[in-house]
Amino acid sequence: MRSVVWSLMTVAAVALAGCNNSSNPSSSTDTDGQSAATQAAAANSVSGTITLRGGITPSSQDNLVISLVDVTSQGSAPLATKTIAPATTFPLQFELNFNTANVAPNDLYIVQVELTDGDRHYSMPIQAPVLTKGNPTANVAIELAPEQTASEKLLAAFQGLQKQIGGMKRSSGTKLEPNASRAWQVFRDGTEVKFIRELVDYGDKGFTSTDYAYKDGKPWVVQQQKKANQGAKPTSTDTAGWGDDGSLVLKTHDAGGTTEALSDSDAGNLQQQAKDVLNLATGGKGK
Repeated sequence: MRSVVWSLMTVAAVALAGCNNSSNPSSSTDTDGQSAATQAAAANSVSGTITLRGGITPSSQDNLVISLVDVTSQGSAPLATKTIAPATTFPLQFELNFNTANVAPNDLYIVQVELTDGDRHYSMPIQAPVLTKGNPTANVAIELAPEQTASEKLLAAFQGLQKQIGGMKRSSGTKLEPNASRAWQVFRDGTEVKFIRELVDYGDKGFTSTDYAYKDGKPWVVQQQKKANQGAKPTSTDTAGWGDDGSLVLKTHDAGGTTEALSDSDAGNLQQQAKDVLNLATGGKGK
């Protein structure tokens, strides 16, 4: 009889323990299995660090814009935006606060960062998804990379053309003037003049070596080296280039290891030289 009583008590204890254990997993699931939508709704800010690739230091004229953007809903207003000007110290910490009621849990959000510093523009090579779909809301790492400026793109295209002239049709000519001796080579792609290289010896007044590039029969880029004589190192290099609309895009004056802006008048002079040598080398035909 005693053994039966103990058995019943043991059964009751086991049953009670079973009830307690069955309630704990339910409570744990409510906490640890929290949905991404609930997490997104709980966050009211996104924060992280912005760095610049290559350790570049922007000027005091730069403008940094940080936005939290819904890329699922194209054209919608950013969830949050912050502008910092100037932003001269990097790495830079940021935080964007937003209204949680505006978050769509099933949409994809990214932090979008743009830095403008004069002609230089910096952009994100890699997107930074945040907030929803299991993406972070803190410690977001963003790297900005510098893009080529319009003048750098033009110079790179000109240098690419310089490397191609060896495969073009070539003609040459010379002209003796009272104060100078000229020699030139014309490079054509088909019937179109693409490039002219001119050497001018001014005697005691120096020597110039000039590369002229053309597009659609018009001066495109001119690069002129000035020397004491033909075998000497350049004392200066002037480069000017024009966009398709005729605007002056590239203008640099390099001398003594420093680079500064070429004056508009000097750029205009190079443009006129390009027209004159094209007329001279083609007998006035321009091609």
